[in-house]
Parts: sequence; C-alpha cells; structure tokens
Amino acid sequence: MRQPAPPGIAAVVSRLRAAGCVFAEDEASLLCSAGATPAELRAMVDRRVSGVPLEHVLGWAEFCGLRIAVTPGVFVPRRRSEFLVRQAVAAARSRPVRPRRRGRQPVGAGRGNRGPAGPVVILDLCCGSGAVGVAVATSLDQAELHAADIDLAAVACARHNVAAVAGRVYQGDLYDPLPAALRGRVDVLVANAPYVPTSEISLMPPEARLHEPAIALDGGADGVELHRRVAAQALGWLAPGGRLFIETSDRQATLTAAAMSASGLIPQVVRDDDLGATVVIAPRPGGVPAQP
Repeated sequence: MRQPAPPGIAAVVSRLRAAGCVFAEDEASLLCSAGATPAELRAMVDRRVSGVPLEHVLGWAEFCGLRIAVTPGVFVPRRRSEFLVRQAVAAARSRPVRPRRRGRQPVGAGRGNRGPAGPVVILDLCCGSGAVGVAVATSLDQAELHAADIDLAAVACARHNVAAVAGRVYQGDLYDPLPAALRGRVDVLVANAPYVPTSEISLMPPEARLHEPAIALDGGADGVELHRRVAAQALGWLAPGGRLFIETSDRQATLTAAAMSASGLIPQVVRDDDLGATVVIAPRPGGVPAQP
C-alpha cells in the first residue's frame, strides 16, 4: 500500500519542477529527508532551485551503492563512471597470483577475507572526491588504495571518503606527489581525468560550469591533454600484469587510445551504451620493465 507523502513534499516538488529539475519527485524526497527543520529544508530547496547541484546541497552523492561525501566546489561523480569501476574491478579479480613481499602490509582493505594474491594496489589519479578509487577498493577482498588530485578542496574531500578503506590521498599534479615506493606496484591505475575540450566548457550545463572547478572539467584543446600525460608515465608505475583505465568520451576514444599506444601500451576501447560510458583499457605489456 502506498504511503502518504511527507508533509510539505508537494510544495517542494512544485518548486523543483518550476526550476526545471527533471527528477523533481526523487529530489524532493531526498531533500525532505535531509532537512532537519522546516527552515533548513527551505534553505536547501532555495539552494537547489538556484542551480546548486543536488549532491552539493545534500553533501553526498550515491555512487556504486555507496554514499560518497561531496563538498561544495568538488566534482560530482557521474553515474557513467560506474562503468569505469566495473571494468577495473573485473580486471583486478582476474589478475595473476603474485606473492606479497615479505613485511609489506596493505595500506587499506576492502570487504571480505584476504585473497591468495595479496592486496590489489589501486592508484586513482585526478581522484576528485575519491569516488572511483573507493568504489573499486570496496568491491575487492583486499585492496591498498592511493589517490591523488591537484585541487586542495578535492583532496580534503577525498581524504574523508578514502578513510573508509584506510587509503592515502596526495595533493599534487598527477604522479608528482606519489611515493617512490609505489613505482612498479600498481595493479589498477584508474583516471577519470577531465576530457571536455576547453572551447566546450561554456556549453556545459550551469550545474557543472558554475559549481564545479574548471580544473576538473577542462581537458585542453582537444580534451585529451591529461590523458596523454597520464599515459606517458603509466609504465613506470604499473606492476607486471597491471592495467591502466581512462574514462573518455566516445568521440575522443581514438585520441585516448592513441595516447596509450604512443606510450608503449596496447589499448582496447570498451563501451556501455546504457550509461553512455566509454573506457580505454591498456595492460602493461609482458616483459616490459618498470621505467625508473
């Protein structure tokens, strides 16, 4: 039997619809649940109606079944990135058994018991809130998560989320802040680096363009500048059997794949039409030593 709507939810739905919110009913339900008092609810609805992303109003985003904290000014994880997570998890679960080095303990652990191959070492570059890395780590029996972002607000937010799996977050440009001991140890290198061409930033929805940092959106002239930089150093960080995963767009997949090929990797493009998601995957070639 359908339960009656919470008091005031109809008025909230009407305001959200008038503001152009496509999923007004769902959003109204979340806002009414989050607003502790009528005054707080009104303030939250006012922010949402003004164009602030729902996730920034609530303070969290649902991603891969997890509640990921998202603070103002931090990139909101998109549902299409769940495809990136699925691809990374599938590869991690099929990795060859590799004995753990004597004395090494994992930085963080996911759910379940320890597997015979030791912890899966994950590196999440351009991590934003840390959603992708946390989702991958949480899906595995045992994981060691490292994440990095150049943006201070993103790093602070990611540290809150990554703490759930006892991972580490570093602030700096791509690989620059990472510890040297991580070289040649990364099993899963995921990057949801920005891939919107600079000239197209102005065409993005106001929610993203006005409320998310440009550094998390701008991928350079063709949208693939960060992908080239990620791919260029990937071999030096990947473990034997490790893989690089970069989220991209369907129209830019060829450019992203070319960046990987130019760096000595052998890329494969995979897509999920339902999510509108495209990921380019490249394993570290067999016999190629880690670069110094």
